[in-house]
Amino acid sequence: LPIFREQKSGRFINMSAVAGFENHPGFSVYGGAKSALDSASDALREEAAPFGLKVTVVVPGPFRTDFISRSLDKAPLTLPEYARTSGKFARILQSIDGKQQGDPEKAAELIVQMVLDDKSPARLFLGKYAMDKARHKIADLEKDLGEWESSSLETDFR
Repeated sequence: LPIFREQKSGRFINMSAVAGFENHPGFSVYGGAKSALDSASDALREEAAPFGLKVTVVVPGPFRTDFISRSLDKAPLTLPEYARTSGKFARILQSIDGKQQGDPEKAAELIVQMVLDDKSPARLFLGKYAMDKARHKIADLEKDLGEWESSSLETDFR
């Protein structure tokens, strides 16, 4: 940051995950960490803009990497009470390992192209799964805002 600020240019590309935008049962720690990165990136984007710096959060869905098989820590013990929630998601992860839709090379090419084209979206969702999850979350947020708007506005001092 100090080097970018001094040269009055620079680009931060923060790798998040769609779980940071809309999460799954059994992924709370991972998604929570990614949500924190997303929020910190939002603040950094505003803080760094006056210095000519840009911040983009890359939000991939499942990509065919070794994340599930090598990088993902799994609890050694599963409780039957969680079989339908976090247990279900763990089984889904195992079933898609090595079959994820996302192509890491195409993702890297798009990220490089975004930088070369000097584009700076706040978030760059990668893959159909991430796009679908984002649209679902946005629709849910719009619904909640609409249903609670008048009541929510009543909580302000008059």
